[in-house]
Amino acid sequence: MSLNYSVADQVIREFDIALRSVFGGANSHRSNPADQLNKAKGNKQVLTSEAVMSTQEQDHAAGLMRVNHVGEVCAQALYQAQKLVARDPQTKELLSRAASEEMDHMAWCEERLKELNSHPSFLNPIWYGASFAMGLLAGLSGDKWSLGFLAETEKQVEKHLESHLEKLPQADDRSRAIVEQMRQDEIEHGSAAIQAGGEVLPQSIQTLMSQISRLMTTTAYKI
Repeated sequence: MSLNYSVADQVIREFDIALRSVFGGANSHRSNPADQLNKAKGNKQVLTSEAVMSTQEQDHAAGLMRVNHVGEVCAQALYQAQKLVARDPQTKELLSRAASEEMDHMAWCEERLKELNSHPSFLNPIWYGASFAMGLLAGLSGDKWSLGFLAETEKQVEKHLESHLEKLPQADDRSRAIVEQMRQDEIEHGSAAIQAGGEVLPQSIQTLMSQISRLMTTTAYKI
């Protein structure tokens, strides 16, 4: 993947990504895991499973998927910001690959929210702006710390997704297929960041990140 963009190209790309993250329309380069589930099980079985969910279960699934969507909005902002100030071309490449897959996740969550007759968080502009600022701070601290920040972010997201696999309604196979693929991707992102030289963050920063994440997830579930 070539990263030799002009300044004007970078500005346009960042603006487009920000718009898609905040207002919807994320592009996916990979097929939706839920659609693969349809092919494996047959549309009739999947639709039957989804139909048996109560209104309360659908609302709960939508809340969880809205939280997951916000997580991808934040990840997109973080990695795009870190990439802008990264020194090493290999670090830029790693961040670019991760951001591309996070865009896939965002598109899948967005699609699932529509299927559940729900919507992304109304606070996405705030989530994106705050995360972009955090990404810049992490990136400006140096590539090894920036990669460490990426690894810690993915570790916390992995735990968060694991909890959602348990919390999703039993009948919601489509959401579960999406979340499982997201979890696998996050594990790979974190591992790649450590292998590329990422430093383990101090415990105090890990704790702060966890507290911010808890605030975000609690709010995004409802709004």
